[in-house]
Amino acid sequence: MMKILLLGALSTASIYFAQTFPVSAIPENLKKNADVVVRKDFTIARINKVDEIKYQYNTVTTVLNKDGNEKAIAYIPYDKTRSISNIKVTIYDESGKKLKSLSKSDFGDFANNNQGVFYSDNRVLVFSYTPVQYPYTIDFSYESEDQNTIFIPDFVPFTSTNTSLEEGEFKIINSSGIDLRSKIYPSKYNYTTVAESGSGNEKTYSYKNVPAIDDVSLIPQPVKILPKVSFVLAKFNLAGKQGTLNNWTDFGTWYYKNLIEPVAVSTPSIKAEVAALQLQGSVEDKVRKIYQYMQAKTRYIYVGLGIGGWLPMMPEEVNKKGYGDCKGLTNYMKTLLDEAGIPSNYCVINSGLSSVSFDPDFPKMGGNHAILMVPTEKGNIWLENTSQQIAFNHLGYSTTDRNVLSINKNGIELINTPVYSAEQNKEKQKLTIKIGEDNSITGEGSFYYTGSQYDYNLRFMGLTPTERNEALKKSFDVLNFEKVEMKNFVNDRDKAVITFDAGFKTNNFCKNAGNSMIFRAVPIFSDNVYKADENRDLPFEIRQSFEDEYEIGFTIPKGYKFDETPDNINLKSEFGYYNLTFAKNGEEIKVVRKVQINKGAYPKEKYNEYVGFRRKIINLDNSKILITKI
Repeated sequence: MMKILLLGALSTASIYFAQTFPVSAIPENLKKNADVVVRKDFTIARINKVDEIKYQYNTVTTVLNKDGNEKAIAYIPYDKTRSISNIKVTIYDESGKKLKSLSKSDFGDFANNNQGVFYSDNRVLVFSYTPVQYPYTIDFSYESEDQNTIFIPDFVPFTSTNTSLEEGEFKIINSSGIDLRSKIYPSKYNYTTVAESGSGNEKTYSYKNVPAIDDVSLIPQPVKILPKVSFVLAKFNLAGKQGTLNNWTDFGTWYYKNLIEPVAVSTPSIKAEVAALQLQGSVEDKVRKIYQYMQAKTRYIYVGLGIGGWLPMMPEEVNKKGYGDCKGLTNYMKTLLDEAGIPSNYCVINSGLSSVSFDPDFPKMGGNHAILMVPTEKGNIWLENTSQQIAFNHLGYSTTDRNVLSINKNGIELINTPVYSAEQNKEKQKLTIKIGEDNSITGEGSFYYTGSQYDYNLRFMGLTPTERNEALKKSFDVLNFEKVEMKNFVNDRDKAVITFDAGFKTNNFCKNAGNSMIFRAVPIFSDNVYKADENRDLPFEIRQSFEDEYEIGFTIPKGYKFDETPDNINLKSEFGYYNLTFAKNGEEIKVVRKVQINKGAYPKEKYNEYVGFRRKIINLDNSKILITKI
């Protein structure tokens, strides 16, 4: 009897230890390039009825180093329609020994938005552990009950680089009697696969041993590399509003009726505002005037109230208070246009660095941002309503080159946002530089930016003159400025063009060689480092095309002559092209540099070819001009 009890105790101890996840049990391939290893990520979703889903979550994460701390923070979102229970957190050391247990009282409670929150129903419980040593493991579990059945989370291995997954499982049990559709999106690059088991109303999807995606140069974001499984109920609930989601038309009419029409309410004060603008000219002229009026009057503040946070603020509330989030500001702008007799479409979009589009063949609720589209005979006008600085009919790089859900009373139409060509994402520099006998240079320059390069330079807006000088100095730090002064900064919000002038001086630009001086042909250049990678596992992505044009005029000191100048250069590649030309005229030389880089996703086999192309550009930018004393 004692022997049996002892064997039982040993068996129980063995099971307990196995559940503590010692770091030694992690396969070596999952440690490679990983800051964290997700040992298990299990979810059970029970769909009981149109307004009830119960979830059980359990995630066990081993943090290998300090860079993984943020990825192991325990987040639990909730709101009035989603209750949380049975929160448990256990922390283990490297060997699997328990260090401490925690509960809900150890979590902080915050608004679930990290920018410009004014008021919101959306909350998040957060627990962040400060480790004594690495590695350590966090076992985190909780349960939730959600009345909103419109959102069933996608099942993905992970969402960030330098994260690996040992085992992931999503079990979905549908006893609601409502049709549940699912769709598996395989990895485009065969990075890993999802297994599907079960049938009927109970299915399980799983991943095993998914290695980390290393955060190397030009890596596509994980969303573009990894597989996923999406789910949608044919009938859903959102904060008490029920609808059907069989196709984009069904869903669009529900969206319009429940989320747009209720807030499409004008008032006498809004009517008076539009009348006071005395609109004249073309539709484009009228839209521009209303848009820039709206920009001057409002500012962005996140608001997450009403129908699960998806219902925009009433336009009169935005009108009076002068603020709103993307939904409220877009709806306000739409109401102003309605008063002017100009139809427009409220659009939902996936905003982010990677262009993620909605699947035309799998309708579901999604998106994280709202913009406005105004159809005209000359084409669509696109309005980003959250920025007080951005130009009319210009979308930033986080919303171009993807589709939107364009919503009207007849349903949803998927429409593509603009794609800016390299010529539209342009930088022009025109520099006039005087070389001093003391090896210094003094210069004046004019700068011009459009497209995505316009977006990057919007950061100068709102800065003081001193702050602008410091920011410019930092941008062009390759020159080691002694002084720099930005002048005549203009944000042309009609044409989406930023221009400014700059005066500058820098010492030690030239190097002496006997009676001669040597200096770079291109004073403002990129000092990026491009490293070859013989073992690259994944393709690379150039997210934006661009074109740069530099015209640089050098004047050399009296008593000097041009001794040596490089030959003209013309490089061509599938990735773009590079031209560098030289034209001498007495004591002056004009250098013209033009480079174009083409966006796109390229196979891993071409990565070193791209690196070689960019290295050649850097070397040619380093071309030297030799002048000698007469």
